[in-house]
Amino acid sequence: MQDDTDNPWKRAQTQLAHVAKQTQIDPFLVARLSEPDRTIEVSIPMVMDDGTTKVFRGFRVQHTNILGPYKGGLRYHIGVHVDEVKALAFWMTMKNAVVDVPFGGGKGGVVVDPKMLSDTELEKLTREFTRKLVPNIGPMLDVPAPDVNTNSKIMSWIVSEYSKVTGVLSPAVVTGKPITEGGSQGRTEATGFGGSYALLALLTRMGKDPKGMTVAIQGFGNVGSFLARALNDAGMKVVALTDSKGGIYIPDGIPDLDAVQACKESNGVLSGYYCAGSVCDFSYKHTLGGRDITPTEVLELPVDIIVAAALENTFTKENAQRIQASLVLEMANGPTTIEADSIFKQKDIIVVPDILANAGGVAVSYFEWKQNRIGEQWEKDRVLRDLKLLMESAVNRVYETAQKQSVTLRDAAYRVALERLQKTT
Repeated sequence: MQDDTDNPWKRAQTQLAHVAKQTQIDPFLVARLSEPDRTIEVSIPMVMDDGTTKVFRGFRVQHTNILGPYKGGLRYHIGVHVDEVKALAFWMTMKNAVVDVPFGGGKGGVVVDPKMLSDTELEKLTREFTRKLVPNIGPMLDVPAPDVNTNSKIMSWIVSEYSKVTGVLSPAVVTGKPITEGGSQGRTEATGFGGSYALLALLTRMGKDPKGMTVAIQGFGNVGSFLARALNDAGMKVVALTDSKGGIYIPDGIPDLDAVQACKESNGVLSGYYCAGSVCDFSYKHTLGGRDITPTEVLELPVDIIVAAALENTFTKENAQRIQASLVLEMANGPTTIEADSIFKQKDIIVVPDILANAGGVAVSYFEWKQNRIGEQWEKDRVLRDLKLLMESAVNRVYETAQKQSVTLRDAAYRVALERLQKTT
């Protein structure tokens, strides 16, 4: 268990209490949001491929359904613990409220390293977990989605098992499904593109031209890769990328993001591979004026914008003073500790908070759920257009609140979320 300074649930409660003190929010609502509606813990017994039996632990936290069905991902990770899941469920509540999506907050997970399971074992685990959750999930009750180490195939298994147990085909019980099984166009790109829409809308409100701005991205997975392309298309200069093992820094800008992505997919790592044209090799490092960097070093580069798209607790009191960027975009959940947030405020570093910046994923999840409910399949252009409008509207509301009340964007986002929740209760 983490100590209180880095414990994500303690941080979430502190964030709530901090904003509640400064606003006219009903104390009963604050009390209701201070603890989840329920925390479900289940055992998942399973016969492994070798005939042995193991019992795994699974969680589902339902934070609140004030705005609509509980909504949030399921993660399969050896480090899953209940305080992490509670915090993520709380942040889902805030995220849905700030972008005005009619969902509540939920989150879940299984304590397991999925890389140690065969495909057969992974399916068994998922189906047994689903059976245990059936009384507590459903299209109008609680709608899970993919998260860390889960994907559309796992969502497909959940739909299959849930439908088998209930006797009713229910694709809307989860989002993030394969498109052939009711998934939405644009879902893969949603979080990364949503972050770009939010950032560009904010820069517009601030009167800043994005062209030529330098960007460094920690985390070059699905979210980071789509975000990088979108920012590059907007005229920004992506100068650094890292994954969990390391990365590359080219001060003049990475010339071909598609080639870097293909290289990472082929080799499994970013570090050491520099692309000139369609060829990526260490020998181009000096030609491009580049150097290898660690996931920690990328945060401290002399850039305009740093993107945290990897893990929680990325920015801490230990490294916050060394951050040189003037703007931080939180694409991961909970990447900034309370101490780091305070340091950023003192240094006038603008933070685009996670509950706003990375809400594109849940927004398109809502679009998927809505399509399932009304029996439609939308074209990708419509999905991304609607996502852009939704993210820009949310940024405008948060920015105006921040300006009017002289608070940070994080405090403003929480105020917007709490006001919407209060209006609904």
